[in-house]
Amino acid sequence: MKTYLILFALILMGTTGYSQQDSQYTQYMYNTITINPAYAGSRGAMSIFGMYRRQWVGLDGAPTTATASINTPINDSKVGLGLSFINDQIGPATENNISVDVSYSIQASEDYTVSFGIKGTANLFSLDINKLNIQHQGDPQFQNLNMDFSPNVGAGIYVHSDNTYFGLSVPNFLETKHYKDNSVSVTKERLHYYFIAGHVFDFSSELKFKPALLVKAVEGAPLQVDVSGNFLISDKLTLGVAYRWDAAVSALAGFQISDSWFIGYAYDAETTRLANYNSGSHEIFLRFEFFNNYNRVLTPRFF
Repeated sequence: MKTYLILFALILMGTTGYSQQDSQYTQYMYNTITINPAYAGSRGAMSIFGMYRRQWVGLDGAPTTATASINTPINDSKVGLGLSFINDQIGPATENNISVDVSYSIQASEDYTVSFGIKGTANLFSLDINKLNIQHQGDPQFQNLNMDFSPNVGAGIYVHSDNTYFGLSVPNFLETKHYKDNSVSVTKERLHYYFIAGHVFDFSSELKFKPALLVKAVEGAPLQVDVSGNFLISDKLTLGVAYRWDAAVSALAGFQISDSWFIGYAYDAETTRLANYNSGSHEIFLRFEFFNNYNRVLTPRFF
């Protein structure tokens, strides 16, 4: 096909990027480290996390995301450290992010801890032109599109007690342009602002309920609001639902296999016209936590 296909692909990347340049997760509440560096070490144990998300199954070029992270407090100090890797693929574009997080916590009151965090990220962006049907293979406008490297920095604040949390973060402050030396293939990373909040209600010793909220704002896209409600039954089974405003409804489930192992799954059903072209989105994760004598918990924390 002609250059129209190429332009369409680049436009798609751009418009998708405005709304979803940062990776999108339904179960963000278990993967907070990727959007807020102040979360590092807040669980009081070394936490290792892996997730895979396949979005809009059946739609060619739909996003797929794989992420892995580790974060831990540094012994009895007020410092937390985190390391995360994210691989995002959308159509012909592949983006890899490697981030290091450092947090510092202050006991603000008897109940609340305030943590401040900074994030340093190495971004690797590449465009596979072999996935595009270019009419003129020698077109100089589509040359020199090798992997593009750019650094970034972000920050966040996270406040929590035993049953309440909220946080505000900007994972990337720099609005980096990829391939800025190429007149056609330019993509620009936009600032993303995140606000998260949640509270755990103890209905009984066997039943807890946690409503949660995520608000994401990015230039050039509508405000994204995710609301969810999860029940924790007998400190083992988690069941819940979520709604992404004007986009999707989701079912969530998780199971605490042991004190250390937790597994979860989510299914998203589109509420937009995209529902006519895909069979939904799937997300699965696994978390493992190391406990020792000073940070062993009697019951799993719900966030």
